[in-house]
Amino acid sequence: MKDRAPAPGTTNSELRGVTPPESATPATRTQPSTAAGSAGVKDTARQSADGPTRLSAGQCVDGGSGSAYGDVEALAVELLGRAEQDRELMRLAQADPAPLRRHRLAQCHRDNAEALAAIVARHGWPHADLVGSPASTAAVMILLHSPDLGFRLRCRDLIARATADGHTPAIHFAYVADQCAVDLGQPQYYGTRISPRTLRPYPIRHPQSVDERRSDVGLGPLQEQLQALRITG
Repeated sequence: MKDRAPAPGTTNSELRGVTPPESATPATRTQPSTAAGSAGVKDTARQSADGPTRLSAGQCVDGGSGSAYGDVEALAVELLGRAEQDRELMRLAQADPAPLRRHRLAQCHRDNAEALAAIVARHGWPHADLVGSPASTAAVMILLHSPDLGFRLRCRDLIARATADGHTPAIHFAYVADQCAVDLGQPQYYGTRISPRTLRPYPIRHPQSVDERRSDVGLGPLQEQLQALRITG
């Protein structure tokens, strides 16, 4: 019998190939891509000479005084905008890892996590059926960058339920479950967390069956992911 993570599985492969952040070092992080849903979204990351303008928790990306959390479209725009801001600050920190840029990136992660917590408190997990697949993927990226492990664990359980109910791709659960397991010092289930130093996975529970579990959630074979990392790294 295949060993599974503590959540129901699904074979949804909608987001195959997405890769999560691999460490706390900006130069080694990757994020789930939300580009497919960002076309037509205005001002998703307002630029300045030093990078995008930082959004405060609850502030819409269009500069409004507060997010219209009751408006699903505005909710999706906010999630996409915050994810885009994260990516831009990450790009700047990778290009020049100066202390100020690293501080701005860390502050962005804290602000985004606070905003996501407010969304979750009101709506539950912003799953794909609620905000659309790109915005839900953006929420996963924000969650993976949250410094609050307790919050990530709570959201992991919400994502597990959304996956079991068919509201969101199982691949979202895989990334969050693996990150939580590694941060708790436990073996991961799907091999999505890779050491930036060795380019090898952190310990995996029953590694001989990992590709079966990965297939269940829409991920390709682990060796393909590792080969891609070696080529791009």
